[in-house]
Amino acid sequence: MNYIGVNGVLTPSAEAVISVLDHGFMYGMGLFETFRTYQGRPFLLERHLERLRGGCLELGIRYDTREELLRLEIAQLLQANELRDGYIRLTVSAGTGPLGLPPEDYTEPSVIIYVKSLPEYDSELYAKGKELWCLTTPRNTPEGKIRHKSLHYMNNILAKRELAGLIRNSYSKGVPEGLLLTAEGHLAEGIVSNLFFVRGGKLFTPEVGTGILPGITRSFVMELAEHQGLQYEEGRYTWDELVAAEEIFLTNSIQELMPVTTLVGQEGLRYSVGDGRIGPITEMLLDSYRSCTGI
Repeated sequence: MNYIGVNGVLTPSAEAVISVLDHGFMYGMGLFETFRTYQGRPFLLERHLERLRGGCLELGIRYDTREELLRLEIAQLLQANELRDGYIRLTVSAGTGPLGLPPEDYTEPSVIIYVKSLPEYDSELYAKGKELWCLTTPRNTPEGKIRHKSLHYMNNILAKRELAGLIRNSYSKGVPEGLLLTAEGHLAEGIVSNLFFVRGGKLFTPEVGTGILPGITRSFVMELAEHQGLQYEEGRYTWDELVAAEEIFLTNSIQELMPVTTLVGQEGLRYSVGDGRIGPITEMLLDSYRSCTGI
């Protein structure tokens, strides 16, 4: 990463800084979005911006931007970093303020855009799927009415550290994802993904009331399912229901739809999902998703 966008200015990464008085640094006050480009075009950018603007409005962070200007800045960043496509992180930090918790709005937020190369595409991984480990770290409850994609990411980091420790002491191959449950024991979401599973030809996903992030890819996949005439349900589900699933997949903006073919419980027991390959409904939805990206 050679260049970062800082408040609309292409900045060498070694020179990209924000104030130590920025409340994003001091209190985790800020939001971010991650998405990727296809053939240089950010996918579902308008939806990411809508979520970001709504979150900033609720937090009293006065952020707005024209979508056309953001697209231009992303294109310039890709070119400066010699990338055709990239993994984009758009961060809005609250901006500077006094020591303490002010009730007033933040009027001058810091806006930072990072770009890096996308992970190398692994066709075998999308065919054979990955492992999903059930963690003991619980999904914490949202700070407000719904979970925002906030700069306060400690719950996810603790979960990632737990998963790393489990992997070190196992014979696991590849890079598994970790699954967080609610304090009541219901399925929530992955460390960096939303969860779906299939039973009886019907799609299930944990409801937003479990404290999950209402993911952009998650909602888009539900729209695709409806368009395909596939029934789906949002609700509260248990680990045992997941173990009995015919298909499981994870969603996020970078990985798209990632099949899961092995579950690992908290006690270390392993469970196979389906026949060990991407299931037909997952494959149908993945194909539909990719057709919308233009690839």
